[in-house]
Amino acid sequence: MNRSVLDRLISYVGLALAAVLLIGGVLLTTASSFITAEVHNQLASQKITMPAGPALESLKPEDKAALEAYAGQEMTTGKQAKAFADHYIGAHMNGMSGGRTYEEVSGEYIQMTDKSTPEAQKLGELRQTLFMGNTLRGMLLNAYAFGTMASIAGTASIVAYVGAVILVLLSLLGFRHARQTA
Repeated sequence: MNRSVLDRLISYVGLALAAVLLIGGVLLTTASSFITAEVHNQLASQKITMPAGPALESLKPEDKAALEAYAGQEMTTGKQAKAFADHYIGAHMNGMSGGRTYEEVSGEYIQMTDKSTPEAQKLGELRQTLFMGNTLRGMLLNAYAFGTMASIAGTASIVAYVGAVILVLLSLLGFRHARQTA
């Protein structure tokens, strides 16, 4: 096989790979846009306002610092959802339960033989509150996970587009070299 034929063959393969990367980039861009819009729309429909002012003052410094950047904003992004879930809901749940998890509190409640005592009723209410808090945290952290996936897909689409451009340029140089060696 002479050099000119090899150059053309490699150049055509490069163009084919560029087309694959271009298609991949379009799909990744579409996925990123769709996921970003869905996270935004789902969170916006809940009309959650990030805590501000006095609501932040009772929190630990690390929780307050994580929430201050979003203070008073409507929750519409995965990053806001994670901050709210971990540093607001989580902080309040830990404060109410003394750092115990839902599973621990629920286990204590289940082991109680007399559920009619004020202590049992208080523990039952804490159990219910922790259950709801964990449910809300889980939903918000799912929004964060999907928001992160959208960000990764967006970055991957840029990489795919750059790779496609590089392969097209290399293929064009390959065709040029094939003409020169013919």
